Amino acid sequence: MLSRRAALLAAAAASYVFVTPAFSTETKPFTQNDFAEAQKAGKPIFVAIHATWCPTCKAQKPILSELMAGPKFKDLVYFVVDFDSQKDAVNSFGAQMQSTLIAFKGEHETGRSVGDTDRSSIAALLNKTL
Repeated sequence: MLSRRAALLAAAAASYVFVTPAFSTETKPFTQNDFAEAQKAGKPIFVAIHATWCPTCKAQKPILSELMAGPKFKDLVYFVVDFDSQKDAVNSFGAQMQSTLIAFKGEHETGRSVGDTDRSSIAALLNKTL
C-alpha cells in the first residue's frame, strides 16, 4: 500500500504532465515550395542537411529535438533535407556535407554550422532564427 506522501507525490507528478503544455516544432521534409512560402512569410526557419547513416546527424537529432521543444521555437519551421536523395536542395544551400545546420530569418541566412554536436553552439545557432 502506498503511503500518503507517495500518493501525493504521484498525484503531483501526474498533474504536472497533464498541465504542462507540450511545445514541439514540427519536422518537415524539405520541398522548395514550402521553404519559399516560409521565407516569404518571414518565419524563423531551420534547415538540417541529414543522412540516415551519419553518426554526427544522429547525435544532432536529440539535441535539436530537446532545444526546439521550448516555447520560444513554437513558430519555427524545421526542414530536413536528405543528403543522399535531395542533391538539388543540398546544392542550392551550398552544403558540402551532411550534418550541416542552417538558420534563417525569413529570406536571410543568419548562421550555419557543419558537424557540430555541441548543445550550446547548436542552441546559439537556433537562437539566430528568432
